[in-house]
Amino acid sequence: MADTRWIYDVTIFLYAASVLFYFNDFLQSNRKANRLAFWLLAVVWALQTIFFVSEMAAKPYFPVLTLFETLFFYSWVLVNLSLVINYFFRIDLLVFFTNVIGFFVLSLSMFAQETPLINHNETIISELLFIHITLAILSYGAFSLSMIFSAMYLLQHHMLKRKKWSPLLRRLPSLDRLELFLHRLNMIGFPLLLLALILGSIWAYLVLHGSFWLDPKVWMSVIVLVGYAFVLYKRIADVWQGSKLAIANVGAFSLILLNFAVTDTSSFHRWL
Repeated sequence: MADTRWIYDVTIFLYAASVLFYFNDFLQSNRKANRLAFWLLAVVWALQTIFFVSEMAAKPYFPVLTLFETLFFYSWVLVNLSLVINYFFRIDLLVFFTNVIGFFVLSLSMFAQETPLINHNETIISELLFIHITLAILSYGAFSLSMIFSAMYLLQHHMLKRKKWSPLLRRLPSLDRLELFLHRLNMIGFPLLLLALILGSIWAYLVLHGSFWLDPKVWMSVIVLVGYAFVLYKRIADVWQGSKLAIANVGAFSLILLNFAVTDTSSFHRWL
């Protein structure tokens, strides 16, 4: 990794510059700063991709097992999702808010240990485990963007309710579109998380022989899944709409943060 460490360091620097330019655009509606921020973010994506590919080439496994690798991959997923959605829908504020989170996550990886979550043992490491972790992180990426759309919905709803007209209000998508986007991202994230839990359960059953059900991380992951299932049900049943749905969705995302926080209480998920 030493040979490619400079790529990681440059990525952090350029990512910080991109977020700062997006912040300037957020405050002053500066289109020049917005364009510069976008191209810096494109360079960040390229460097992250090069670093990730080099890690895959250097290691005998898909690099999502250590805390460093997990945080880096999560940040890379957020960059990808923000660029793809912005390409199709042109929502600059989504890119800004998403990459504030992405930069924060990538910054955390600087302090993360690179000891694997589990021992590199052929009886433990399997493609099933890699797919489980990858699908879980992809689902968290979708839920992260869904939470951002919820926050944007609540921001716009607050401004409209209090008749606070500003340039920021004109840059936000309509309330209907924001609600639609958050729901569709939940529709993507939920089956990804469900598949991740199914594959993780199969792996744990084969390796841990059924003793994994009492693990707090497993129960917390199930609670996250149930939380999003409940939000989806209420939206599809037309019971929750608008700000009530957005608040519930932010609450569901808080379960993901709690799920991450309980990792060290787990007997087999904890970072060693």
